[in-house]
Amino acid sequence: MDYNSFLTKDFKNRKPGRPYARRLRIHRRHVIALLSIVLISGAVLSVISLNARAKHHIQNLNDNPLSRVVLPIQLPASASNAAQTEKPAVPVKANLSRKIVESNDTHTIAVKVKHGDSLASIFQRNDLDPAELHNIIHTNADTKSLRHLVPGQSFRIQVDDDNAVQSLLYTINPLESLDIQRDGDDFIAHYHHKNVEKRINHASAVITSSLFEAGQSAGLSNQLIMELAHIFGWDIDFALNIRRGDSFSVVYEEDYLNGKKLNNGPILAAEFVNQGHVYKAIRYTDPTGNSDYYDPRGKSMRKAFLRTPVAFTRISSRFGLRYHPILHRKRMHTGVDYAAPRGTPIKATSDGKIVFIGRKGGYGNAILIKHNGIYSTLYGHMERFHRGMHRGKRVKQGQIIGYVGSTGLATGPHLHYEFRVHGVFRNPLTVKLPDAKPIKAAYRQDFEKHAQVLLSQLSVLSSTLALNR
Repeated sequence: MDYNSFLTKDFKNRKPGRPYARRLRIHRRHVIALLSIVLISGAVLSVISLNARAKHHIQNLNDNPLSRVVLPIQLPASASNAAQTEKPAVPVKANLSRKIVESNDTHTIAVKVKHGDSLASIFQRNDLDPAELHNIIHTNADTKSLRHLVPGQSFRIQVDDDNAVQSLLYTINPLESLDIQRDGDDFIAHYHHKNVEKRINHASAVITSSLFEAGQSAGLSNQLIMELAHIFGWDIDFALNIRRGDSFSVVYEEDYLNGKKLNNGPILAAEFVNQGHVYKAIRYTDPTGNSDYYDPRGKSMRKAFLRTPVAFTRISSRFGLRYHPILHRKRMHTGVDYAAPRGTPIKATSDGKIVFIGRKGGYGNAILIKHNGIYSTLYGHMERFHRGMHRGKRVKQGQIIGYVGSTGLATGPHLHYEFRVHGVFRNPLTVKLPDAKPIKAAYRQDFEKHAQVLLSQLSVLSSTLALNR
């Protein structure tokens, strides 16, 4: 049904065909009246709401002392004295400075030093002022350590809301730290060192398979086991001479901080029984601060030469007459061949001066070191020389001079090592090595007193170990 037909439709009680336009006009008047009532009611409600909010705002103003206008009070002359003793209650303004301090509260930036980090890069990452970095580094002599950071070290930097540094705590290691505090426009720095507690511990073991397994079963760390081998390394070949039934006893220090163990200290005394031979070593620090290991008679445990110059897997050829694997004939083998993986570091066995470096016939890449006017050593078949090695360079005992290879007449990677006395070849495995200097006479009495206590401890340990076998 369309709109026109709806307007002309006849309804009940009305004559047919009578239009319905008048009734529709009556309904429109009703609607207009209703809308007028709604609009008028809305306007009245809005006015009431505005009046209520205005009254509420005025009440808040009356309750807020900061919004009041305080007029000066004129006191009569008779009341001036009383006003001096009893002042009228004047509204006090809020403490705005306290709010400023609270808005400038510091917060902490925690930083862990990464590889390649510098304090400048740390400041840049955290949007800190480089001018303050300059002031901090140049505060005093202690802050010079900030120029050389080590990965793993940490910083705790306190900054305010303006990102200005207020303090900086630099933890160098568990025992050392640098505390920097702002002092006006400058900084002050204090170096702190925590004192550790030294405790004495001991260990003993009988070797049944290897030194490392025996040491670990006795509670020694790998570092202490290596130190033990180094102390006796001039007298015992730990790669070839260790036997089942050998034993050792060790007295060593431990470092504690606040009841917690930090690390192991040095070995103070040690005894090693190798194939029935008893070796003892005492650590002694002289009044000048130099420490070394000596036997009970005061002779240095160190020798002028290391017994072996390389960490080898096996001896592939010994000193003496042999059949040459490449020349296919018998000839004198003037050194010892230590088989080792290619690239294994080679160390100088004693202090000396390089008198030859380069290619040397069947030796391949070789270095010849002269040690005073009596001894000389040769290292052959090197893959390459260590950086900085050259003729005339002085080297120290244990310094790396090159790396294992197979240059020259060699069937595989190994080191050919020669030991010469007055130019004559000697067997490096059996030659008597010269001793290092003994303890100075001026310190002997103090050494003997110090050694007596440690030797007593070693005696108790070895006796206990013998009883428990």
